[in-house]
Amino acid sequence: MNFSWMAWTLPTALFFLAILLLLVGMGVWEYVSPGGNPRIGILRFETTRGDRLFVSLLGSAFIHLAWLGLIGPNVWWATALSLVYAIGVFKFV
Repeated sequence: MNFSWMAWTLPTALFFLAILLLLVGMGVWEYVSPGGNPRIGILRFETTRGDRLFVSLLGSAFIHLAWLGLIGPNVWWATALSLVYAIGVFKFV
């Protein structure tokens, strides 16, 4: 099959690889320690690890879109900012 229309660049491939590794890692974590570790954070409602991962991925997508729209195609700094954001989400949400 011809996948040239997908424009697989190194950042694109790393992005999807990172999401795959996150999902596999969360699956292993859930298998080892079931229950999702629910807690109430700054949002004032109960969230699990999966909820916090979803919020992190959603926020990271918006960070990258804003970066592309406002700054340009060099997304490595947006990725670093997304990592800091995800750490904050897992710590405080």
